[in-house]
Amino acid sequence: MTVQAEIRSGVGASVRRKEDDRYLRGRGEYVADIKLPGMKDLVFVRSPLAHAMVGAIRKPAGFEDVVFTATDLPEIAPITALSGLPGFKASSQPALATGKVRHVGEAVAACLADSRAAAEDIAALVEVDYTELPAIVDMLAARAAGAPLVHDSWADNVILESRIEANIAAIRAEAPVVVRRTLRTARQCMSPIEGRGVVAVWDRRLEQLTLHSSTQMPHIIRTGLAGCLGLSEDQVRVIAPDVGGGFGYKGILLPEELCAAALACRQGHPVRWIEDRREQLAGNANCREHHYEMTAHADHDGRLIALTANATVDAGAYSIYPFSSCLEAAQVASILPGPYVMDAYRCVTWSAATNKPGIVPYRGVARAGVCYAMETMIDAIAHEIGIEPHEVRMRNLVPSDAMPFDNITGKHFDSGDYGECLRRVVACIDVPAIRQRQSQARGPERIGLGFAIFCEQAAHGTSVYHGWGIPMVPGYEQATARLTPDGGLEVRVGIQSHGQGLETTLAQVAHERLGIPIERIRIVHGDTALTPYSTGTWGSRCMVMAGGAVSAACKALAVRIGRIGAHLLQVPQDAIVVGGNLVRAGAASVTIGDIAATWYLRPQDLPPDLASGGLEVTEGYRTIRDTGTFSYAAHAAVVAVDIEMGDVRILDYVVCEDGGVLVNPMIVDGQVIGGIAQGIGTALYEEMPFDEAGQPLATTLAEYILPGATEVPNVRIEHMETPSPYTEFGQKGIGEGGAIGPPAAIANAVNDALRGIGARIDRLPITPHRVLEAVLAAKAGS
Repeated sequence: MTVQAEIRSGVGASVRRKEDDRYLRGRGEYVADIKLPGMKDLVFVRSPLAHAMVGAIRKPAGFEDVVFTATDLPEIAPITALSGLPGFKASSQPALATGKVRHVGEAVAACLADSRAAAEDIAALVEVDYTELPAIVDMLAARAAGAPLVHDSWADNVILESRIEANIAAIRAEAPVVVRRTLRTARQCMSPIEGRGVVAVWDRRLEQLTLHSSTQMPHIIRTGLAGCLGLSEDQVRVIAPDVGGGFGYKGILLPEELCAAALACRQGHPVRWIEDRREQLAGNANCREHHYEMTAHADHDGRLIALTANATVDAGAYSIYPFSSCLEAAQVASILPGPYVMDAYRCVTWSAATNKPGIVPYRGVARAGVCYAMETMIDAIAHEIGIEPHEVRMRNLVPSDAMPFDNITGKHFDSGDYGECLRRVVACIDVPAIRQRQSQARGPERIGLGFAIFCEQAAHGTSVYHGWGIPMVPGYEQATARLTPDGGLEVRVGIQSHGQGLETTLAQVAHERLGIPIERIRIVHGDTALTPYSTGTWGSRCMVMAGGAVSAACKALAVRIGRIGAHLLQVPQDAIVVGGNLVRAGAASVTIGDIAATWYLRPQDLPPDLASGGLEVTEGYRTIRDTGTFSYAAHAAVVAVDIEMGDVRILDYVVCEDGGVLVNPMIVDGQVIGGIAQGIGTALYEEMPFDEAGQPLATTLAEYILPGATEVPNVRIEHMETPSPYTEFGQKGIGEGGAIGPPAAIANAVNDALRGIGARIDRLPITPHRVLEAVLAAKAGS
């Protein structure tokens, strides 16, 4: 039997997204759209202090039975996210504060009412006695001896120290070129258009909790929720409806989920919590705060000899489940070298606990900061030796003929031509023309050009996450393919889409294998009762892992379809071809719909022993090598910097990316452009500052600036498609790459523009204030 591939609407086609029809017509259903009889709204009393002892909590008279503290909900165990890495310090995050609060916005009490407004009124009447303690706000100060302790049982505030060293003897103190930089990235708040939300319902008949949650990881949340509530996992069902963006923010277990679930079980009515934007900004959504001390050693030609770095990550107060507070800093050390070849490397990283919300993995976890740090050093080498920055990059990139390549930290690059990727961007941006424009600049505006190139490890497998020792380790990704009696196809997957277009791309994979029209293929996801187990949607894994699982399930289903088809056509099984929604043998054929109708509705037409397994198959998939795929991209930015106003305008932006075989190039373009918008925010706008007392200073979108349509330029995208040798179709994960390159490319462009006046900025975001500060400092020093 042969399974014939379909390509018209299958892998490689820019099929319009199926899910957009309901979204554009306003028919999407999110957690906040769920309305159930008897449902109560949940509001939290949150700490106004960053670090304090909690004393008496006084409930308002007449509302004692609808206000709950930690002592009222003893059935909730604290959230604990451990790591097996040596030296990791564990923390426990209570659903409601017990004895002490460790950041502004930490929940202290929960209030129930018929509406959110009424619950807010009750919350305003709750009185809490606090004894304020010294707050530790700066990650470097947190590491200092004698700093106030975030967790009293710890000896210091270092959650984890990580170290990677390779060929240290090759570091030469007398290298011809030595450059140093101290760099810092701001704390950000990831901002999906839909905040977090939960509706919890206890079914007394089934003795089962159903949690509707805006989550990326339904099965993982079920495990964590059951553990904290003392339930067996069969007593918990998690349903993720439409999810309005995630970016990692919706990939963790929430204290609010635990409270809503416990109260639904206890009170006997549905409980809903919908996060508002001030909650999100002030107390829930922190990410991306890094500090780097970098030294690069190179020869006179710009070849990188060695790189040393000390990096600190502000991990906040608590270790979040399931990723833990070690993930960001541990990744920094392993991915800092990026796509470059070097002789020696040393990196020490610290995860520092502070009185801020726990750091959450954000799109391109650690990579945006790492790329910014590494690419800054490449530019520094270039200017030190007086050649174009892209030339230094070209001289240090992993050559295409070395693929697959194990880099200095042991990362296994599966395939690619990094040099060609960079060459295409250089040609497209037209470096000579930009240099000519710079030489002709007049007035206060200065033109700058910046590059960045990076690799994106995605679809991490068992060995990677087992090595980190965290509560979540991916194994075989599973998918179920079921033919319906009328010839449609149901595909069930344990991942959850939150904007990636998975209802379309996974249908394309199924169409590729069976030829069933895409409009007849339904993707079922986001429900632990209906889908096979999965660790969920994270790390740009879905098209590699779930796509591979869907392909495996459909191939297995095609075998069963073929057996029935061969019987109906009265030919040997090895004479038939499955594809194009048909089973064919020469000129004869039978539709897959007829085969389904025969098995379901006319079993008398089949021998008793022909198809006892039915037309439903569950198959698992893992890549040939489980260390992940490595997509990569080169970015180039042209900016204009007004040295009198501090304004930065992006004049041109070019990307060349290689995500292996692209399942849907149109969706890939959307992913890249969306990621670039977020990367522009990191580079120029987004910052969550805190004062010395740990108070967040940007708790509305009037203060926390997000890039809009006028800040995002038209992006020119060029594709390369170098297949991965380890995946089903040669595809690679690519969902995060757009957000990784912009901070580095834009920062390098701004510093290129300022170089003529002797100014430099080593901190993100590059705000007008920081531009003017650098310009004034340069003038004062001249």
